[in-house]
Amino acid sequence: MKPWYQELFTNYAKKYEKEGFTHGTEGEVDFIEKEIDFNKNIKILDIGCGTGRHAIELSRRGYEVMGVDLSESMLAKARQNADKNGVNVNFKLLDARDLPFKDEFNLVIMICEGAFPLMETDEMNFQILKNAAKALKKDGKLIFTTLNGLYPLFHSVKEFINSKSSTQVNHENTFDLMTFRDKYKLEIEDDNEHKMLLECNERYYVPSEITWLLKSLNFQKIGICGCKLGKFNRKDPLTTEDFEMLVIAEFAND
Repeated sequence: MKPWYQELFTNYAKKYEKEGFTHGTEGEVDFIEKEIDFNKNIKILDIGCGTGRHAIELSRRGYEVMGVDLSESMLAKARQNADKNGVNVNFKLLDARDLPFKDEFNLVIMICEGAFPLMETDEMNFQILKNAAKALKKDGKLIFTTLNGLYPLFHSVKEFINSKSSTQVNHENTFDLMTFRDKYKLEIEDDNEHKMLLECNERYYVPSEITWLLKSLNFQKIGICGCKLGKFNRKDPLTTEDFEMLVIAEFAND
């Protein structure tokens, strides 16, 4: 049986592009451009590129981009989108847990939970970060978004405090405080209107975890910010109301 994320994206490209969270692309790419000082000479890797929205927008603005994804149907839609926009993006079918790149890219991006943190185990998620780091040149930069563990932690506690009784159990709370994983059932229809019932399993991270993981991969300059759709900003502080966090990581300067 396929993992839930593979099953979901087997035939979901059209509906994916109608999701509200896909509508902030231009503003997010504005931020990415500023982070690389508008340098058109750099090479960019988009991990978990989906239908290619960030890769295509970056290419449209003159950057060399490669997009990789685990879903052939998402990549097929990405190639169609690239053709419509008249840009050339190298899209490849690859698993983020097993990437062949080493010291090849100046920038790696993983936006909107591109692969990380959807894996079944923490080890798999870490392998994705490890491969992203390996793909970067020594002066490279990693920009990604991930689920903010402060959000469910705070709201779970708040619901408990505000409950009528300290013994009341919220049977709808699927967030596990021991593992910081949210395991839940999602009923959804694919592009052919076929219903799917998915057993989802997503990992939330707190800032200290992300910092430790990245430092173990030799990143030294690590910025963690709030994550607003289409409005990425280093000055946006991460709060318990941010469902996602924005992470910018760089290796130490020699």
